[in-house]
Amino acid sequence: MKLKKGIKDLVAEAEAVITTISMDEAIKRHVNDDDNTVFVDIRDVRELERDGMVPGAVHVPRGMVEFWFDPESPYHKEYLTDENKTYVLYCAAAWRSALSCKTLDDMGFPNAVHFAEGFNGWKQAGGPIAQRPPRKK
Repeated sequence: MKLKKGIKDLVAEAEAVITTISMDEAIKRHVNDDDNTVFVDIRDVRELERDGMVPGAVHVPRGMVEFWFDPESPYHKEYLTDENKTYVLYCAAAWRSALSCKTLDDMGFPNAVHFAEGFNGWKQAGGPIAQRPPRKK
């Protein structure tokens, strides 16, 4: 089956309009403990449990990004709409985060970016990694 647009097309379209910060910039923001930056991990919870995450990052599952960021959604999370903060989204390889940033841009959310290479690149660059806190049962 031939799709009208494949994932590579969708990611390329997203990357053409969103802001991508370099891995060096992402690590610098984290190491400097930039109070105006919130790291947002959009990977599946199993990925977090298996691979760890950026220390201090908040977890927003990819399927809930639109709902948790939208102030009019019944699922809205107040901590995701501080206009003075930059939200740095990431996933494993920067594809899902590119699509999520594009969606937030389409929604009119002004301060979402993602970093090149995703969490896989973060690990390769020697970025700090924390274990995900255990799920509450």
